[in-house]
Amino acid sequence: TISIPDDLNPEAPLDLVRKMRASILVMGPLLARCGRVRVALPGGDEIGARPITMHLDGLKQMGAEFELSHGILQGVAPDGLRGADIVFDFPSVGATENILLAAVRARGVTTIENAAREPEMVDLAILLNEMGAKITGAGTSSITIEGVADLSPADHSVVPDRLEAGTYAIAAAISSGQVRINDCVPEHSRMELAKLEESGCEVVRGDDWFEVIGPERPRAVNIATLPFPGFHTDMHPQMVAYLSIADGTSVLTENVYEARFRYIGELTRMGADISTDWQHAVVRGVDRLSGCPVQAPDIRAGAALALAALRAEGTSAITDVHHIDRGYQRFVEKLESLGADIERKPSQGSTLS
Repeated sequence: TISIPDDLNPEAPLDLVRKMRASILVMGPLLARCGRVRVALPGGDEIGARPITMHLDGLKQMGAEFELSHGILQGVAPDGLRGADIVFDFPSVGATENILLAAVRARGVTTIENAAREPEMVDLAILLNEMGAKITGAGTSSITIEGVADLSPADHSVVPDRLEAGTYAIAAAISSGQVRINDCVPEHSRMELAKLEESGCEVVRGDDWFEVIGPERPRAVNIATLPFPGFHTDMHPQMVAYLSIADGTSVLTENVYEARFRYIGELTRMGADISTDWQHAVVRGVDRLSGCPVQAPDIRAGAALALAALRAEGTSAITDVHHIDRGYQRFVEKLESLGADIERKPSQGSTLS
């Protein structure tokens, strides 16, 4: 349950903002509700340039003005926000959500062209409509929002986490195991499941579940990350870990973030044979991986190293697993329930082994 006070503070606390990328999404709602906002530049994983230019440009078109000083972004909407026709250069999920959150309370009609189509963005639009917003086109590249004066409380069930579902699916695949994921939306993971099937997994789908049975050894496959409905960039590290023990050579092309390969060095320490060239990772499958100490550089890379450790011979120790905690609830417990020999050792710092 979320309750919003009448005297909402338009300043986002620095200690919260620096921990997560999504903190920048307070800009649109605070400008719409308070007419001003003060927020530090966002934190999150270091996986490449993640500019907020599209956020700012869209809000400026709606009447906002911004000033950046010493890492603090201050915005005001002197005459309130107004509807605008906004065209994105790239279908950014965050920018689409920020403009959507601002536009529902803006005067007039806002259109977003080249909008993100991700299920999470669609789910946000569904919630806002349940609260009284007037949004059409969510899930397509063209969204129209007619501003309303007020929103009302609503009860809403958040869409299942397709990244968590996909990660546990790859856990089964890399360990030649079997897992059934319940309370999910298989259609949201269509591309990822298709690539698992191409690699030799058996995949069975239901209305709100799917089951994955891993092969003894996967076949090599090529993957290119793209906005939805393409292969999700946040499933890329887990898939590379899986393909590191494939029969043959796979090529992964990262089209979303240019610095997403920081974890590759950790996988090679475990025996993987991977080389990178700008946005491409060439993964030459090896017969086996070996357990060793590794460090998690971000959420999905940390999960990928844990999956590689499931397949590796011997014991692996993964440090900085606080990154994993940011993206997965009860990660260790869930892997244990699937049969993994894994434990957290807080006495030695933030470590999994």
